[in-house]
Amino acid sequence: MNRKKSAVISGTKEQLSDEELLKLEAKYCSWGDTVHYVSKPNIFAKCKGCYLYDRDGVEFMDLQMWYSAANFGYNNERISNALKKQIDKLPQLACQYLHEEKIRLSAALARRAETTFEEKGRIHFNVGGSQALEDSLKLVRKHSGRSLMFAFMGGYHGRTLGASAITSSFRYREHYGHFGERALFVPFPYCFRCFYGKKRDSCNLYCLKQFEKLFESEYYGVVDKKTNVCEFAAFYVEAIQGTGGYQIAPREYFTGLKKILDQYNVLMVDDEIQMGFFRTGKFFAIEHFDVTPDIIVFGKALTNGMNPIAAIWAKEKLISPEVFGPGSTHSTFSSNPQGTALGLEVLNIISESDFATEVPKKGKYFISRLKSLQKKYPQIGDVDGLGLALRVEMCEKDGFTPNKKLADTMEEIGLSGKLSAGGKQRGLVLDIGGYYKNTFTMAPSLYITEKEIDLGVDLFEEALKKALKNT
Repeated sequence: MNRKKSAVISGTKEQLSDEELLKLEAKYCSWGDTVHYVSKPNIFAKCKGCYLYDRDGVEFMDLQMWYSAANFGYNNERISNALKKQIDKLPQLACQYLHEEKIRLSAALARRAETTFEEKGRIHFNVGGSQALEDSLKLVRKHSGRSLMFAFMGGYHGRTLGASAITSSFRYREHYGHFGERALFVPFPYCFRCFYGKKRDSCNLYCLKQFEKLFESEYYGVVDKKTNVCEFAAFYVEAIQGTGGYQIAPREYFTGLKKILDQYNVLMVDDEIQMGFFRTGKFFAIEHFDVTPDIIVFGKALTNGMNPIAAIWAKEKLISPEVFGPGSTHSTFSSNPQGTALGLEVLNIISESDFATEVPKKGKYFISRLKSLQKKYPQIGDVDGLGLALRVEMCEKDGFTPNKKLADTMEEIGLSGKLSAGGKQRGLVLDIGGYYKNTFTMAPSLYITEKEIDLGVDLFEEALKKALKNT
């Protein structure tokens, strides 16, 4: 029996082909993650900068960078070295004890928020974005004593039970029960496909006025007009919707929304998990909209995806030790030394760079190239972006009817690794989101060059041409 067990374990060291690995994966791996969104999953072996490499050495340009987790490029030497250094110094420590990296990272993040928003606050760490989102829900409920939330249609906040409760898509809630009774979903200002059928240049923020109307009468079930107390504790927002298709609200929308929320003592919780750390050209995307959230949830690029860690920043009145004391929430690996050391190095990189200038410049160039394609192909219905958060919505020939099949085909063609733009065999990594799953959400490395942007657009066009022949 022992020899048999040893033989099974030793089999993990064998050299296996892709086909053999995929057979093992099909038999032993859960399919509950997102790997099988495509018909034949890729197996990658290396990564560097903007590129992934399969086991045959084929180079894949990545235009989504791990859902915006690897903002600073794959296998970033400085970040890798920071991890190696921490492993040799203090690789692990139970989170009920303190270490220097946690304190310094918390202070740096809180001071930056205080400078930006002119508001004192504190940092609370957790492992991933969904877990940090759960912490924010605890904070909101502890402060308000209420459990009803506003959230946007098309919003995405994670797949834990609490996070999925305020995520509007049944796709993410159907397997865990329907928790829609905890949230009222409000139309996001998705101007290309306005929920109310309005046009941006003449709507006068009609969607915001419709939200405000909910507070006019107690019969809308939102506010008690006798006491003027709102039944809802917080509004969970994304300044730019991530999985919802990188929708960008009009600049003045959030200032009007925050005014309404403040009037009825409803907190604004800003989810920056995908858009934080200069994805849009500012540290947090909400900074483009001239409002101060009460809570900010962030993660992903804080460690460039290495040893993932996430956190919330909250105003002092919500998170001071007097109101959110020891044991209010906890996670075993939340403020681990490796993750916090990586976060410090990411902040060092940011402080030594000029992403505030470079990212908008690169984004403007990328959009100009994509809009040039849009003029050639009516199937590209909408192109928009803020910094290097870019969206390309694929449609039928009318330029408006959603075309999920075209987007899916392009994604599969890119992942086949059989494109030839740039003079050699390449692949292209794209991510599909949006309300109709027809929108490419592009989040390239912040270090992408104009030459690489040109290559990415050429690969995208080649995939589009091939897909049009096949659909």
